Amino acid sequence: MEKLTAIIITKDEILNIESVINSVRFADEIIVVDSLSTDGTFEKALELDVTAIQRKFSYHAEQKNWIIPQAKHDWVLIVDADERITPELQTEILKVLSTEQQDVAFWIGRINHFMGKRVNYSGWRNDKVIRLFKRDFCLYEDKLVHEEIVTQGSVGHLKSKLSHNTYTTMDAYIEKMNRYATKQAEDYDKKTGKLNPYHFVIKPFWGFFKHYIVQSGFRDGVVGLTIGFIQGYVVYMRYVKLWLLRRNLK
Repeated sequence: MEKLTAIIITKDEILNIESVINSVRFADEIIVVDSLSTDGTFEKALELDVTAIQRKFSYHAEQKNWIIPQAKHDWVLIVDADERITPELQTEILKVLSTEQQDVAFWIGRINHFMGKRVNYSGWRNDKVIRLFKRDFCLYEDKLVHEEIVTQGSVGHLKSKLSHNTYTTMDAYIEKMNRYATKQAEDYDKKTGKLNPYHFVIKPFWGFFKHYIVQSGFRDGVVGLTIGFIQGYVVYMRYVKLWLLRRNLK
């Protein structure tokens, strides 16, 4: 069987760190890269018998691309602190490692929970990410947010899914979305022309309409309505922050 390195990127994840590490205990090596947490995350990781490293955070793609080549083993599994490897997914990953593979990476679906409820629609129904891959054939694209892995080879699909709970409190989630909007503004500065009402009105409205109506967010009740509003808000804030960025008024 091929050996596996699991990588977890953290920042102030004291509530998640033990559970996420326990969910990847089947890996032959576990590396926690902590972005100078102040809540005891790093110290707790040290207690849990894993390799724990502290490094200043710039953005996710840069942090992950720095640590991936340092993995001891050819196969790498990246898990966010708010995700868990389920027993069914663990079994499927071990099957991949025990058989010869033509694929250099695998898509893994996610079961998302928000505000204490499973999200069945709202644009999150078919959510998937590449998280299991061969170290020497894959790196993240150089984007500030919503980065995805670029592979040198074919990508397969696993049937089992990650469990993902992105929500702690509404205040924390809005703060997280604001950080994303700030990073997106920097990414979009390179590809967005002159800002106009289309960016500030039409695109935010479409962000809401797409998630709540087109992608059936209304079927998720209050959760779906909240997701729709937040998606529209993030788009609006992206362009507000881009407008401020271009005027050096961050």
